[in-house]
Amino acid sequence: MNILITGGAGFLGRGLAHALLQRSQLAGSTLATLALADLVSPTDPALTRDPRVRVFTGDLLASVPALMTAGPWDAVFHLASAVSGECEANFDLGLHANLDSTRALLDACRAQTVAGHAPALFFFSSSVAVYGSDAAVKLPAVVRDDTLPTPQSSYGIHKFVCEQLVADYTRKGFIDGRAARLMTVSVRPGRSNGAASGFLSGMFREPLAGQPSNCPVGLDTEVALASPANTLAGILAVAEASREAIGGRTAINLPALTVSVRAMLQALEDLAGPEVVALIRHEPDATVARIVAAWPARFESPRANALGLRADPDFASVLRQYVAHHPDAVTHPVALGRLAQR
Repeated sequence: MNILITGGAGFLGRGLAHALLQRSQLAGSTLATLALADLVSPTDPALTRDPRVRVFTGDLLASVPALMTAGPWDAVFHLASAVSGECEANFDLGLHANLDSTRALLDACRAQTVAGHAPALFFFSSSVAVYGSDAAVKLPAVVRDDTLPTPQSSYGIHKFVCEQLVADYTRKGFIDGRAARLMTVSVRPGRSNGAASGFLSGMFREPLAGQPSNCPVGLDTEVALASPANTLAGILAVAEASREAIGGRTAINLPALTVSVRAMLQALEDLAGPEVVALIRHEPDATVARIVAAWPARFESPRANALGLRADPDFASVLRQYVAHHPDAVTHPVALGRLAQR
């Protein structure tokens, strides 16, 4: 099986690549080639030195012809996109990176099918940002599988439009498409990616490394989160599920942990101590607060549950996962001392 991951040098792309290489298969088919496409090349030697891995760098829209020449691809995981903050700041960038690139990739997969190749499995990573409260359609307290998406940001609009394109190309038999709406992933390692939700990783990642951070929203703000491991498990489960198990062409809401910022900070204090929490400033950012407040915080996801997926139990377990997977990123002396005693 030949697999393509767009956004392959990003955090989720790298995690998915590692998981596929370790499994050496997808949906029962042996992995032969894994292509990672991104603006930059991944720096992880475990990826770049694997003989099954091919790397493509550059703008995705411009790279599609070369990518498809290197195919055909049996599966495509389309994770690449401009993120929420970027799309609000640069409207044209969002259209180019999200809508135009996705359409080009879908048309390239369609051409594969028309040429006689079996329809590629096409996974699209959508987002909780497809939901919002519209003047005519108020957002319910709990988002369910049949809740109408009414996005209130350019990023959310892009994701919802692409969901519909994936559904229609699937209906026409051009691809075997499935889309999953990812929750905010926390805690992400590395640097901030410019997303409005970036603080939901930064205000834990930076203090644990002894660096200051900022919380731009109120402490009682509730958010819908998923750990990196739970997010990757959801992506793979949706990709490998049968069409009957998917139950339609509408995007699946992955399970969400609902938690307030206050509770998240308490979990950090319980794990690493008040000295670590003291590194967090509380300087409001009206733009970030507006975007985050428009996103729902409570979900019921029976379609995802039917695939065996469940939300993370609590934010303490999410923090423990980050510390266990990225021990070198925890350098605050008080945090190190407390963790050594556990």
